[in-house]
Amino acid sequence: MQVVITARHFDLTPEMKDRIESKASRLLKHYNRVQQINVVVEKQAAAFTVEMIVNAEHKTEFVAKVADGEAYAALDSVVDKLERQLSDHKERFRNRKHPPQ
Repeated sequence: MQVVITARHFDLTPEMKDRIESKASRLLKHYNRVQQINVVVEKQAAAFTVEMIVNAEHKTEFVAKVADGEAYAALDSVVDKLERQLSDHKERFRNRKHPPQ
């Protein structure tokens, strides 16, 4: 899995980069077919915007975007959204062959 991190309008600290990589690796436990994760952290006037784009097998793409006053809070919210998307997708994929009776 490859993690690509981009910072816009500010310099990314090593602590923030490590936190992003650790949060991105958490997504693998929900869906192990992830190939690449693009993270864009943007600083606007009074808020940080964090956008994560997860590319998985079979051209499946998951996107989440959150704006918050703190970068770490926005990162946590984005990861929570993506965890839900990935686990829902995995559940749908598993249950499509065995519908409930």
